[in-house]
Amino acid sequence: MRLNQVDLNLFVVFDAIYSERNLTRAAEVLFITQPAVSNALGRLRKTFNDQLFVRSPQGMVPTPIADNIIPRVREALLLLNTSVQHGHEFLPAEAEKTYRFSMNDMAESFILAPLIETLHRKAPGIRLESYYVERDNLAKELTAGTLDFSIDIPLVADPQLCHAPFSSSRYVVLVRKDHPDVGSSLTLDQYLALKHVHVSSRRTGLGHVDMALNTLGRQRQIQLRVQHYQVAPQIIACSDLALTVPLQYARNNGLKAVELPLSLSPLNWHLYWHKSVDGDQANRWMREQVLNLVD
Repeated sequence: MRLNQVDLNLFVVFDAIYSERNLTRAAEVLFITQPAVSNALGRLRKTFNDQLFVRSPQGMVPTPIADNIIPRVREALLLLNTSVQHGHEFLPAEAEKTYRFSMNDMAESFILAPLIETLHRKAPGIRLESYYVERDNLAKELTAGTLDFSIDIPLVADPQLCHAPFSSSRYVVLVRKDHPDVGSSLTLDQYLALKHVHVSSRRTGLGHVDMALNTLGRQRQIQLRVQHYQVAPQIIACSDLALTVPLQYARNNGLKAVELPLSLSPLNWHLYWHKSVDGDQANRWMREQVLNLVD
């Protein structure tokens, strides 16, 4: 088999099938039709004289030959992609480009405004899209290029992803300014006597604060559980409920912030991107803008 006789696009399809274990999902990732993926797989099978993937209840299971060649295929694709990316000079002031970010609404609240202001001055042709991608899907979307960056806590572990610390913020307690039971500080007993708002995108499960309290054998009273941070300050402003949030989010909302009477690790944010674009000038420029937002 000679390389000049092989369509290199077939290896892109091979990588997608290997990652997805499903022809339809591979087609969605590649933005092509499912028959096109099936056709490419047929050509790959002839090229390697092997089935490469076998249908099973668990999806398309790779054969030993597929398992053997996937590391070298991915290494070659990474080198090709990097070579293409390096071939383009990035001029921010002239760029017409869209960057896609994954972040929750808390991150959006203190990142997007200063980032848009920076882009208005330096790169007016650049557009942003922000939406939340579940952590289980982050690596897949960053690999596929349907996502450029993610801002998340440092729990995403994948050897194909690069990341850098973005910001760190200690936790405080937010209440309305005229709260009858909260002065300039709180003891742990006073904190636990309050009723709380808990923000989580999940329907059930403990939060960061609750797990720390559990280690002390204590428990707080959660009266309201919501999925978005933006609505929580509005609720706090017209009730006696309390909200525990990072200090970074607690600023400029007209509420009283007091120190959390509990030892709790700060909230650390990291910026994630795929290693295939680590040397790309456009990606590197945007990383610098984001990482410079927070001192």
